[in-house]
Amino acid sequence: MSPAPVPPLTTLPDGTIKQVNPFSGTEVWTVSSRAHRPVAERHTEVFEITGDNRDTQTDFGIGNLLKTTPEKARMVIDDNGEPRILRGMKVSELDETVPLFRRVANLYEILTYNYWSVNYGHRMDATAARHMAEYLSERAGEDHIEQLLRKKLASAGRSAEEIDAMFTPETALQTIHELGSAFFGGGHDIILARDHYLPGATRSDQIVSSGELSWSDHRLYIAFTVDAMDRLYRANPYVRYVAAFQNWLEPAGASIEHLHKQLVAIDEHGLQNETEIAQVRSNPNMYNQWAVDYAGHNNLIFAENDHAIAFAGFGHRWPTLEVFSRSGTTEPWLISDEERDAVADLVHACHVAAGPQMPTNEEWLHRPLDVDVPMPWRIMIKWRDSTMAGFEGGTKIFINTLSPANLKRKVLARLLDAREEGRLAPGIRLGNEVEFRRNSLRYNPTIQ
Repeated sequence: MSPAPVPPLTTLPDGTIKQVNPFSGTEVWTVSSRAHRPVAERHTEVFEITGDNRDTQTDFGIGNLLKTTPEKARMVIDDNGEPRILRGMKVSELDETVPLFRRVANLYEILTYNYWSVNYGHRMDATAARHMAEYLSERAGEDHIEQLLRKKLASAGRSAEEIDAMFTPETALQTIHELGSAFFGGGHDIILARDHYLPGATRSDQIVSSGELSWSDHRLYIAFTVDAMDRLYRANPYVRYVAAFQNWLEPAGASIEHLHKQLVAIDEHGLQNETEIAQVRSNPNMYNQWAVDYAGHNNLIFAENDHAIAFAGFGHRWPTLEVFSRSGTTEPWLISDEERDAVADLVHACHVAAGPQMPTNEEWLHRPLDVDVPMPWRIMIKWRDSTMAGFEGGTKIFINTLSPANLKRKVLARLLDAREEGRLAPGIRLGNEVEFRRNSLRYNPTIQ
């Protein structure tokens, strides 16, 4: 096995572990003595859950359907128990079905619809244009868009007088069409889970996380997100990459603590992808060699199934669990349902191990459409258990107290218990059940 340019893991005689990420070059030191420093606990106000606040506690709640932007799609379970995606919902249709997951535009986009329009001359595609026309054909749809725009303009610092002038009987329809286009044709979407609280919850700290979903619902959560990614690529020919991620809890960047993922279409690959693209050109097999094989040789793999593998990562700012698809297909929306579900099952297991009180970032990585090198689909789950401070900022050396080996031990112990409780998907092999094989990722090293 060809080694990375710098050894990813080096253990010094005193027990300090120096890690270097073989793809990004991020340097991390695991210093166990730092674990003894006092760390303030995160406290949140706990209150009683009742029928009045169960579904309306946040703007993302199922009881606040008109506090989010128009639904581009929703996943429902039909009378036969099968999942189905409904697209282009109108206000009059919102109460006809109960969504398991919803896809809406982010009210505060990272890259705005105007960004694509001004810089590239992009206009929304026929599907989005039809949705917008049908949505605004209902008076309730017009009123909904107006209220959202008033909120957005006020957040941007517009005065009440300025906003009212934009919504007079003479100007309102033009304002709604010009500014409301972002809600239908924009490239920053949110995937919202139906429930905010656990079934039967009586306390406000009993909220639904990825690990609290059933493994079967989590499969649908991933499938619905993959569908949204595919749709964003198809809708805008100027998109070079769709970033998908999940921020869980406020310390991990969640402005609303309701289970959701985000997808952002961008016109660049991003620095991390550009770095990896250059590396993989010189070594098409590097994801096997520097990631999965290296983890296997260092006994960091904690779970696998027939189509995916999970291990404790190295060279990350925070303790990180990595899940790699073994599929020979690199695009998440093109792999088989079985292969996609296998990735979903291991990601779900990682969230089960983290627990609902651990702030996490879930980051998806895949091969951009216009790249001709192999880059397998993989997902990182990062435990945000510390805050970057002056030392890290000044040296770019990041400190954590949980080594990859200890992370694996902690996760594996929790997963063994979770399996006994029936919380994990079938087909997952844990610990000593994992059969380590070199070059187990099956992605094609010669993309055609």
